[in-house]
Amino acid sequence: MSLTRRKLLCVGAAALGAAALTGCESLENHFAKPPPPGADALPPGPSGKVSEAARLLNRAAFGPRPGDIAYVERIGAAAYLEEQLKPDAIEEPKFLQWRLRSLGDSLNPDPGLLFDEDDKRLVAALRQATTLRAVYSKRQLQERMVEFWSDHFNIYAFKNEGAQLKIVDDHETIRKHGLGRFRDLLGASARSAAMLGYLDNGVNKRGAPNENYARELMELHTLGVNGGYTQRDVLEVARCLTGWTSQKHWRRGEFLFDSGAHDNGAKTVLGNLIPAHGGVHDGDRVLDIVAAHPATAHRISRKLCLYFLGEAPEPLTASMAKTFQETDGDIKSLMRLVLNSSEVQSSAFIFKRPFDYAVSALRAFDVDTDGGAGVQEHLEKMGQSLFGWPMPNGYPTQEGAWLGGLPPRWNFALDLTQGRVQNTKAPLDALIERGIAEGLSSAQTLSSLALGRAAHDPETSALLARFPKTMDARAQGACVLMSPDFQWR
Repeated sequence: MSLTRRKLLCVGAAALGAAALTGCESLENHFAKPPPPGADALPPGPSGKVSEAARLLNRAAFGPRPGDIAYVERIGAAAYLEEQLKPDAIEEPKFLQWRLRSLGDSLNPDPGLLFDEDDKRLVAALRQATTLRAVYSKRQLQERMVEFWSDHFNIYAFKNEGAQLKIVDDHETIRKHGLGRFRDLLGASARSAAMLGYLDNGVNKRGAPNENYARELMELHTLGVNGGYTQRDVLEVARCLTGWTSQKHWRRGEFLFDSGAHDNGAKTVLGNLIPAHGGVHDGDRVLDIVAAHPATAHRISRKLCLYFLGEAPEPLTASMAKTFQETDGDIKSLMRLVLNSSEVQSSAFIFKRPFDYAVSALRAFDVDTDGGAGVQEHLEKMGQSLFGWPMPNGYPTQEGAWLGGLPPRWNFALDLTQGRVQNTKAPLDALIERGIAEGLSSAQTLSSLALGRAAHDPETSALLARFPKTMDARAQGACVLMSPDFQWR
Protein backbone atom coordinates (compact mmCIF):
# COMPACT_ATOMS: atom_id res chain seq x y z
CA MET A 1 0.00 0.00 0.00
CA SER A 2 1.31 3.44 -0.90
CA LEU A 3 1.71 5.64 2.17
CA THR A 4 0.82 9.31 2.14
CA ARG A 5 2.81 11.79 4.17
CA ARG A 6 0.24 11.76 6.98
CA LYS A 7 -0.34 8.00 6.96
CA LEU A 8 3.38 7.36 6.99
CA LEU A 9 3.98 9.61 9.96
CA CYS A 10 1.00 8.33 11.91
CA VAL A 11 1.49 4.64 11.14
CA GLY A 12 5.19 4.97 11.90
CA ALA A 13 4.54 6.68 15.21
CA ALA A 14 1.86 4.17 16.18
CA ALA A 15 4.07 1.23 15.28
CA LEU A 16 6.80 2.64 17.47
CA GLY A 17 4.47 3.30 20.34
CA ALA A 18 6.29 6.62 20.28
CA ALA A 19 3.66 9.27 19.78
CA ALA A 20 -0.05 9.72 20.12
CA LEU A 21 -1.84 10.03 16.81
CA THR A 22 -2.78 13.54 17.80
CA GLY A 23 0.86 14.47 17.41
CA CYS A 24 0.92 13.45 13.77
CA GLU A 25 -0.98 16.49 12.60
CA SER A 26 1.63 18.79 14.13
CA LEU A 27 4.41 16.93 12.38
CA GLU A 28 2.48 16.81 9.13
CA ASN A 29 1.99 20.56 9.18
CA HIS A 30 5.71 21.12 9.65
CA PHE A 31 6.72 18.76 6.85
CA ALA A 32 4.04 20.19 4.58
CA LYS A 33 4.99 23.85 5.02
CA PRO A 34 4.54 25.78 1.78
CA PRO A 35 7.29 25.49 -0.84
CA PRO A 36 8.91 28.51 -2.46
CA PRO A 37 6.99 30.23 -5.26
CA GLY A 38 7.17 28.29 -8.51
CA ALA A 39 8.58 25.15 -6.89
CA ASP A 40 5.28 23.21 -6.97
CA ALA A 41 5.57 20.37 -4.44
CA LEU A 42 9.27 20.89 -3.82
CA PRO A 43 10.09 20.86 -0.09
CA PRO A 44 11.90 24.00 0.99
CA GLY A 45 15.62 24.01 1.63
CA PRO A 46 17.19 24.45 5.05
CA SER A 47 16.47 27.80 6.67
CA GLY A 48 18.63 27.38 9.78
CA LYS A 49 22.31 28.23 9.98
CA VAL A 50 24.28 25.27 8.66
CA SER A 51 27.91 25.34 9.74
CA GLU A 52 30.50 26.15 7.08
CA ALA A 53 32.18 22.80 7.67
CA ALA A 54 28.85 21.01 7.20
CA ARG A 55 28.21 22.90 3.97
CA LEU A 56 31.61 21.82 2.62
CA LEU A 57 31.08 18.22 3.71
CA ASN A 58 27.70 18.15 1.99
CA ARG A 59 29.35 19.26 -1.25
CA ALA A 60 32.81 17.67 -1.28
CA ALA A 61 31.63 14.57 0.63
CA PHE A 62 28.43 12.60 1.10
CA GLY A 63 27.65 14.58 4.24
CA PRO A 64 29.35 14.45 7.63
CA ARG A 65 29.80 11.43 9.84
CA PRO A 66 30.02 12.04 13.61
CA GLY A 67 33.27 13.90 14.25
CA ASP A 68 33.78 15.08 10.65
CA ILE A 69 32.56 18.64 11.25
CA ALA A 70 34.91 19.06 14.21
CA TYR A 71 37.79 17.67 12.13
CA VAL A 72 37.24 20.12 9.25
CA GLU A 73 36.89 23.02 11.69
CA ARG A 74 40.16 22.02 13.36
CA ILE A 75 42.34 21.75 10.22
CA GLY A 76 40.46 24.30 8.08
CA ALA A 77 38.53 23.93 4.83
CA ALA A 78 41.53 24.57 2.56
CA ALA A 79 43.64 21.93 4.32
CA TYR A 80 40.76 19.44 4.17
CA LEU A 81 40.38 20.02 0.44
CA GLU A 82 44.11 19.55 -0.22
CA GLU A 83 43.98 16.34 1.80
CA GLN A 84 41.05 15.10 -0.27
CA LEU A 85 42.85 15.94 -3.52
CA LYS A 86 45.52 13.35 -2.64
CA PRO A 87 43.30 10.29 -2.12
CA ASP A 88 46.11 7.76 -2.47
CA ALA A 89 47.74 9.24 0.64
CA ILE A 90 44.58 8.67 2.71
CA GLU A 91 44.49 5.25 4.38
CA GLU A 92 41.12 3.58 4.16
CA PRO A 93 39.48 2.07 7.26
CA LYS A 94 40.48 -1.55 7.76
CA PHE A 95 36.86 -2.69 8.07
CA LEU A 96 36.06 -1.12 4.68
CA GLN A 97 38.98 -2.92 3.07
CA TRP A 98 37.81 -6.17 4.65
CA ARG A 99 34.24 -5.73 3.47
CA LEU A 100 35.35 -5.01 -0.08
CA ARG A 101 37.64 -8.05 -0.05
CA SER A 102 34.72 -10.16 1.15
CA LEU A 103 33.02 -9.52 -2.20
CA GLY A 104 35.77 -11.63 -3.75
CA ASP A 105 36.17 -12.17 -7.48
CA SER A 106 32.97 -10.25 -8.21
CA LEU A 107 35.07 -7.06 -8.23
CA ASN A 108 38.06 -8.48 -10.08
CA PRO A 109 39.02 -5.90 -12.74
CA ASP A 110 40.15 -8.66 -15.15
CA PRO A 111 37.08 -9.14 -17.37
CA GLY A 112 38.27 -12.54 -18.55
CA LEU A 113 37.55 -13.93 -15.08
CA LEU A 114 34.02 -12.57 -14.92
CA PHE A 115 32.21 -13.95 -17.94
CA ASP A 116 31.13 -17.14 -16.20
CA GLU A 117 29.54 -15.13 -13.38
CA ASP A 118 25.83 -14.36 -13.09
CA ASP A 119 24.99 -10.87 -14.37
CA LYS A 120 22.71 -9.95 -11.48
CA ARG A 121 25.24 -11.09 -8.89
CA LEU A 122 28.00 -9.03 -10.50
CA VAL A 123 25.91 -5.86 -10.66
CA ALA A 124 24.75 -6.44 -7.07
CA ALA A 125 28.39 -6.69 -5.96
CA LEU A 126 29.35 -3.49 -7.78
CA ARG A 127 26.37 -1.65 -6.27
CA GLN A 128 27.28 -2.92 -2.82
CA ALA A 129 30.93 -1.88 -3.19
CA THR A 130 29.94 1.57 -4.49
CA THR A 131 27.64 2.09 -1.52
CA LEU A 132 30.21 0.88 1.01
CA ARG A 133 32.83 3.25 -0.37
CA ALA A 134 30.45 6.21 -0.39
CA VAL A 135 29.44 5.55 3.22
CA TYR A 136 32.79 4.63 4.78
CA SER A 137 35.65 5.81 2.58
CA LYS A 138 37.77 8.63 3.94
CA ARG A 139 38.46 9.57 0.32
CA GLN A 140 35.14 11.34 0.09
CA LEU A 141 35.95 13.75 -2.72
CA GLN A 142 37.12 10.85 -4.84
CA GLU A 143 33.79 9.12 -4.21
CA ARG A 144 31.93 12.28 -5.18
CA MET A 145 33.92 12.41 -8.41
CA VAL A 146 33.14 8.73 -9.04
CA GLU A 147 29.44 9.57 -8.85
CA PHE A 148 29.87 12.61 -11.10
CA TRP A 149 31.86 10.84 -13.81
CA SER A 150 29.75 7.67 -13.62
CA ASP A 151 26.78 9.80 -14.70
CA HIS A 152 28.80 11.80 -17.22
CA PHE A 153 30.08 8.60 -18.87
CA ASN A 154 26.94 6.62 -18.05
CA ILE A 155 26.86 2.91 -18.89
CA TYR A 156 23.76 0.76 -18.43
CA ALA A 157 24.99 -2.41 -16.77
CA PHE A 158 22.37 -4.69 -18.31
CA LYS A 159 23.10 -4.11 -22.00
CA ASN A 160 25.29 -6.65 -23.82
CA GLU A 161 28.09 -7.70 -21.44
CA GLY A 162 27.81 -4.59 -19.29
CA ALA A 163 27.51 -6.53 -16.04
CA GLN A 164 31.04 -7.87 -16.50
CA LEU A 165 32.60 -4.92 -18.27
CA LYS A 166 31.24 -2.10 -16.07
CA ILE A 167 33.26 -3.51 -13.17
CA VAL A 168 36.40 -3.01 -15.27
CA ASP A 169 35.24 0.43 -16.42
CA ASP A 170 34.59 1.50 -12.83
CA HIS A 171 38.11 0.46 -11.79
CA GLU A 172 40.18 1.39 -14.84
CA THR A 173 38.31 4.44 -16.16
CA ILE A 174 36.28 6.24 -13.51
CA ARG A 175 38.28 5.55 -10.35
CA LYS A 176 41.69 5.60 -11.99
CA HIS A 177 41.27 8.93 -13.80
CA GLY A 178 38.45 10.73 -11.93
CA LEU A 179 40.85 13.21 -10.32
CA GLY A 180 43.43 13.16 -13.08
CA ARG A 181 43.54 14.71 -16.54
CA PHE A 182 40.35 14.92 -18.57
CA ARG A 183 42.00 13.73 -21.78
CA ASP A 184 43.22 10.58 -20.02
CA LEU A 185 39.76 9.98 -18.59
CA LEU A 186 38.15 10.49 -21.98
CA GLY A 187 40.68 8.18 -23.64
CA ALA A 188 40.13 5.44 -21.07
CA SER A 189 36.38 5.72 -21.59
CA ALA A 190 36.77 5.59 -25.38
CA ARG A 191 38.77 2.35 -25.05
CA SER A 192 36.49 0.88 -22.41
CA ALA A 193 34.88 -2.31 -23.67
CA ALA A 194 31.85 -1.46 -21.54
CA MET A 195 31.40 1.90 -23.28
CA LEU A 196 32.13 0.53 -26.75
CA GLY A 197 29.55 -2.20 -26.22
CA TYR A 198 26.95 0.04 -24.61
CA LEU A 199 27.08 2.66 -27.38
CA ASP A 200 27.48 0.14 -30.20
CA ASN A 201 30.93 1.10 -31.43
CA GLY A 202 31.83 -2.57 -31.47
CA VAL A 203 29.79 -2.86 -34.68
CA ASN A 204 31.14 0.37 -36.20
CA LYS A 205 32.78 -0.77 -39.47
CA ARG A 206 34.11 0.62 -42.70
CA GLY A 207 31.29 1.15 -45.19
CA ALA A 208 28.58 0.89 -42.52
CA PRO A 209 29.52 3.38 -39.80
CA ASN A 210 27.51 3.32 -36.58
CA GLU A 211 27.17 6.89 -35.29
CA ASN A 212 25.90 6.15 -31.79
CA TYR A 213 29.13 6.51 -29.81
CA ALA A 214 30.43 9.29 -32.07
CA ARG A 215 27.32 11.36 -31.39
CA GLU A 216 27.36 10.85 -27.62
CA LEU A 217 31.11 11.49 -27.50
CA MET A 218 30.46 15.03 -28.73
CA GLU A 219 26.98 15.70 -27.37
CA LEU A 220 27.39 14.27 -23.85
CA HIS A 221 31.06 13.57 -23.11
CA THR A 222 32.71 16.69 -24.51
CA LEU A 223 31.33 19.60 -26.59
CA GLY A 224 27.65 19.59 -25.65
CA VAL A 225 24.60 19.79 -27.86
CA ASN A 226 25.39 23.40 -28.83
CA GLY A 227 29.14 22.83 -29.03
CA GLY A 228 29.52 23.70 -32.70
CA TYR A 229 29.58 20.29 -34.33
CA THR A 230 27.42 19.25 -37.27
CA GLN A 231 25.89 16.01 -38.50
CA ARG A 232 28.82 15.81 -40.91
CA ASP A 233 31.20 15.90 -37.95
CA VAL A 234 29.28 13.04 -36.32
CA LEU A 235 29.73 10.92 -39.44
CA GLU A 236 33.41 11.80 -39.75
CA VAL A 237 34.06 10.96 -36.10
CA ALA A 238 32.26 7.64 -36.56
CA ARG A 239 34.54 6.90 -39.54
CA CYS A 240 37.59 7.72 -37.40
CA LEU A 241 36.40 5.25 -34.76
CA THR A 242 35.64 2.34 -37.09
CA GLY A 243 37.43 -0.75 -35.86
CA TRP A 244 37.49 0.39 -32.21
CA THR A 245 36.05 -2.66 -30.47
CA SER A 246 36.97 -5.26 -27.85
CA GLN A 247 38.39 -8.76 -27.71
CA LYS A 248 35.71 -11.44 -27.99
CA HIS A 249 37.79 -14.55 -27.40
CA TRP A 250 41.42 -14.44 -26.25
CA ARG A 251 41.84 -11.73 -23.59
CA ARG A 252 38.08 -11.22 -23.79
CA GLY A 253 36.84 -7.77 -22.82
CA GLU A 254 40.05 -5.87 -23.57
CA PHE A 255 40.30 -3.09 -26.14
CA LEU A 256 40.95 -4.21 -29.71
CA PHE A 257 41.64 -2.19 -32.83
CA ASP A 258 40.35 -4.17 -35.81
CA SER A 259 42.35 -2.74 -38.69
CA GLY A 260 40.28 -4.70 -41.19
CA ALA A 261 37.13 -2.85 -40.11
CA HIS A 262 38.74 0.61 -40.13
CA ASP A 263 38.02 3.28 -42.72
CA ASN A 264 41.49 4.48 -43.74
CA GLY A 265 40.30 7.36 -45.88
CA ALA A 266 40.96 11.01 -45.05
CA LYS A 267 38.48 12.73 -42.70
CA THR A 268 37.75 16.24 -41.49
CA VAL A 269 36.56 16.76 -37.91
CA LEU A 270 35.57 20.23 -36.67
CA GLY A 271 37.66 21.75 -39.44
CA ASN A 272 40.73 19.59 -38.68
CA LEU A 273 42.08 17.41 -41.48
CA ILE A 274 42.87 13.85 -40.41
CA PRO A 275 45.04 12.33 -43.19
CA ALA A 276 44.41 8.93 -44.72
CA HIS A 277 45.98 5.73 -43.40
CA GLY A 278 46.08 6.85 -39.78
CA GLY A 279 44.74 3.59 -38.40
CA VAL A 280 43.99 3.59 -34.68
CA HIS A 281 45.51 7.07 -34.40
CA ASP A 282 42.47 8.52 -36.22
CA GLY A 283 40.40 7.92 -33.09
CA ASP A 284 43.11 9.30 -30.83
CA ARG A 285 43.29 12.43 -32.95
CA VAL A 286 39.53 12.91 -32.55
CA LEU A 287 39.88 12.62 -28.77
CA ASP A 288 42.69 15.21 -28.80
CA ILE A 289 40.54 17.62 -30.81
CA VAL A 290 37.38 17.39 -28.72
CA ALA A 291 39.22 17.34 -25.36
CA ALA A 292 41.07 20.56 -26.20
CA HIS A 293 38.02 22.35 -27.64
CA PRO A 294 36.86 25.50 -25.75
CA ALA A 295 33.28 24.19 -25.75
CA THR A 296 34.43 21.13 -23.81
CA ALA A 297 36.29 23.26 -21.27
CA HIS A 298 33.18 25.37 -20.69
CA ARG A 299 30.77 22.45 -20.57
CA ILE A 300 32.78 20.37 -18.09
CA SER A 301 33.36 23.44 -15.91
CA ARG A 302 29.67 24.28 -15.93
CA LYS A 303 28.66 20.71 -15.06
CA LEU A 304 31.09 20.63 -12.15
CA CYS A 305 29.67 23.91 -10.85
CA LEU A 306 26.12 22.62 -11.07
CA TYR A 307 27.03 19.38 -9.33
CA PHE A 308 28.96 20.94 -6.46
CA LEU A 309 27.22 24.30 -6.15
CA GLY A 310 23.75 23.82 -7.60
CA GLU A 311 24.35 26.79 -9.90
CA ALA A 312 26.95 27.88 -12.43
CA PRO A 313 27.95 31.54 -12.01
CA GLU A 314 29.40 32.68 -15.32
CA PRO A 315 32.53 34.33 -13.82
CA LEU A 316 33.45 31.13 -11.97
CA THR A 317 32.57 28.94 -14.95
CA ALA A 318 34.72 31.10 -17.23
CA SER A 319 37.62 31.00 -14.78
CA MET A 320 37.40 27.23 -14.57
CA ALA A 321 37.18 26.88 -18.35
CA LYS A 322 40.31 29.03 -18.69
CA THR A 323 42.10 26.86 -16.12
CA PHE A 324 40.90 23.74 -17.93
CA GLN A 325 42.64 24.88 -21.11
CA GLU A 326 45.76 26.20 -19.37
CA THR A 327 46.30 22.98 -17.39
CA ASP A 328 45.42 20.56 -20.18
CA GLY A 329 42.23 19.56 -18.40
CA ASP A 330 43.65 18.97 -14.93
CA ILE A 331 40.63 17.99 -12.85
CA LYS A 332 42.26 18.71 -9.48
CA SER A 333 42.87 22.32 -10.55
CA LEU A 334 39.19 22.65 -11.37
CA MET A 335 38.21 21.21 -8.00
CA ARG A 336 40.40 23.72 -6.19
CA LEU A 337 38.61 26.54 -7.95
CA VAL A 338 35.06 25.34 -7.37
CA LEU A 339 35.43 24.08 -3.78
CA ASN A 340 37.55 27.02 -2.59
CA SER A 341 35.05 29.47 -4.07
CA SER A 342 32.78 31.60 -1.88
CA GLU A 343 29.82 30.02 -3.68
CA VAL A 344 30.28 26.83 -1.64
CA GLN A 345 28.84 28.74 1.30
CA SER A 346 26.53 31.16 -0.51
CA SER A 347 24.96 29.14 -3.33
CA ALA A 348 21.50 27.62 -3.15
CA PHE A 349 21.02 24.25 -1.49
CA ILE A 350 20.96 21.20 -3.78
CA PHE A 351 18.15 18.65 -3.64
CA LYS A 352 19.58 15.23 -2.81
CA ARG A 353 19.12 12.45 -5.28
CA PRO A 354 18.14 9.09 -3.70
CA PHE A 355 21.69 7.71 -3.47
CA ASP A 356 22.90 10.95 -1.91
CA TYR A 357 19.96 10.92 0.51
CA ALA A 358 20.47 7.33 1.61
CA VAL A 359 24.26 7.57 1.96
CA SER A 360 24.08 10.85 3.88
CA ALA A 361 21.56 9.28 6.29
CA LEU A 362 23.80 6.26 6.82
CA ARG A 363 26.78 8.54 7.44
CA ALA A 364 24.94 10.99 9.71
CA PHE A 365 23.88 8.27 12.15
CA ASP A 366 27.14 6.29 11.89
CA VAL A 367 25.19 3.28 10.62
CA ASP A 368 26.74 -0.17 10.37
CA THR A 369 25.68 -1.62 7.00
CA ASP A 370 26.90 -4.10 4.43
CA GLY A 371 25.48 -1.83 1.69
CA GLY A 372 23.79 -4.87 0.19
CA ALA A 373 20.28 -5.96 -0.70
CA GLY A 374 18.52 -4.11 2.11
CA VAL A 375 19.87 -0.70 1.11
CA GLN A 376 19.69 -1.45 -2.63
CA GLU A 377 16.01 -2.40 -2.45
CA HIS A 378 15.24 0.98 -0.93
CA LEU A 379 17.30 2.77 -3.60
CA GLU A 380 15.32 0.94 -6.26
CA LYS A 381 12.05 2.06 -4.68
CA MET A 382 13.39 5.61 -4.53
CA GLY A 383 14.17 5.40 -8.26
CA GLN A 384 17.97 5.26 -8.42
CA SER A 385 19.28 1.74 -8.84
CA LEU A 386 23.01 2.18 -9.39
CA PHE A 387 24.16 1.58 -12.98
CA GLY A 388 20.54 1.05 -13.94
CA TRP A 389 19.84 4.15 -16.08
CA PRO A 390 19.37 2.92 -19.67
CA MET A 391 19.93 6.25 -21.44
CA PRO A 392 23.47 7.58 -21.99
CA ASN A 393 22.87 10.91 -20.23
CA GLY A 394 23.01 9.48 -16.69
CA TYR A 395 20.50 9.90 -13.88
CA PRO A 396 18.87 13.35 -13.92
CA THR A 397 20.16 16.02 -11.56
CA GLN A 398 17.12 18.33 -11.63
CA GLU A 399 15.15 18.16 -8.39
CA GLY A 400 11.86 17.95 -10.28
CA ALA A 401 12.81 14.49 -11.50
CA TRP A 402 12.81 13.15 -7.93
CA LEU A 403 9.74 14.70 -6.30
CA GLY A 404 7.68 11.55 -6.76
CA GLY A 405 10.20 9.67 -4.65
CA LEU A 406 9.51 11.38 -1.32
CA PRO A 407 7.27 8.70 0.29
CA PRO A 408 9.88 5.97 -0.39
CA ARG A 409 12.43 8.18 1.36
CA TRP A 410 10.20 8.35 4.42
CA ASN A 411 9.81 4.57 4.36
CA PHE A 412 13.61 4.27 4.26
CA ALA A 413 13.94 6.63 7.23
CA LEU A 414 11.45 4.60 9.26
CA ASP A 415 12.98 1.24 8.33
CA LEU A 416 16.50 2.50 8.99
CA THR A 417 15.80 3.86 12.45
CA GLN A 418 13.70 0.81 13.38
CA GLY A 419 16.37 -1.69 12.32
CA ARG A 420 14.28 -3.10 9.49
CA VAL A 421 16.90 -2.66 6.73
CA GLN A 422 18.68 -5.97 6.16
CA ASN A 423 22.21 -6.12 7.61
CA THR A 424 21.99 -2.48 8.64
CA LYS A 425 21.99 -1.12 12.19
CA ALA A 426 21.83 2.49 13.38
CA PRO A 427 23.56 2.87 16.80
CA LEU A 428 21.22 5.61 17.95
CA ASP A 429 21.47 4.70 21.65
CA ALA A 430 25.27 5.14 21.63
CA LEU A 431 25.00 8.45 19.77
CA ILE A 432 22.40 9.73 22.21
CA GLU A 433 24.53 8.75 25.21
CA ARG A 434 27.36 10.91 23.87
CA GLY A 435 24.92 13.78 23.39
CA ILE A 436 23.58 13.45 26.93
CA ALA A 437 27.16 13.71 28.21
CA GLU A 438 27.30 17.08 26.47
CA GLY A 439 23.99 18.22 27.94
CA LEU A 440 21.87 17.58 24.83
CA SER A 441 18.54 15.82 24.52
CA SER A 442 18.16 12.86 22.17
CA ALA A 443 16.30 14.98 19.62
CA GLN A 444 18.94 17.71 19.75
CA THR A 445 21.72 15.17 19.30
CA LEU A 446 20.17 13.43 16.30
CA SER A 447 19.07 16.66 14.60
CA SER A 448 22.50 18.27 14.93
CA LEU A 449 24.17 15.15 13.49
CA ALA A 450 21.81 15.00 10.53
CA LEU A 451 21.29 18.68 9.78
CA GLY A 452 24.80 19.99 10.42
CA ARG A 453 23.81 22.92 12.58
CA ALA A 454 23.93 23.79 16.24
CA ALA A 455 21.58 21.86 18.51
CA HIS A 456 20.15 25.16 19.79
CA ASP A 457 19.66 26.73 16.34
CA PRO A 458 16.22 28.43 16.25
CA GLU A 459 15.08 26.42 13.23
CA THR A 460 16.16 23.20 14.90
CA SER A 461 14.29 24.20 18.03
CA ALA A 462 11.19 24.94 15.96
CA LEU A 463 11.39 21.51 14.37
CA LEU A 464 11.86 19.72 17.67
CA ALA A 465 9.02 21.65 19.30
CA ARG A 466 6.64 19.85 16.94
CA PHE A 467 7.74 16.42 18.13
CA PRO A 468 5.21 14.91 20.58
CA LYS A 469 6.78 14.68 24.01
CA THR A 470 6.13 10.94 24.17
CA MET A 471 8.05 10.28 20.93
CA ASP A 472 11.01 7.98 21.49
CA ALA A 473 14.50 8.46 20.05
CA ARG A 474 14.04 6.18 17.03
CA ALA A 475 10.91 8.03 15.99
CA GLN A 476 12.78 11.30 16.45
CA GLY A 477 15.59 10.05 14.25
CA ALA A 478 13.13 9.01 11.55
CA CYS A 479 11.38 12.37 11.62
CA VAL A 480 14.68 14.26 11.33
CA LEU A 481 15.59 12.22 8.22
CA MET A 482 12.08 12.81 6.83
CA SER A 483 12.20 16.56 7.44
CA PRO A 484 12.44 18.99 4.50
CA ASP A 485 15.84 20.20 5.68
CA PHE A 486 17.46 16.78 5.28
CA GLN A 487 16.33 16.50 1.64
CA TRP A 488 18.90 19.15 0.65
CA ARG A 489 22.66 19.44 0.78
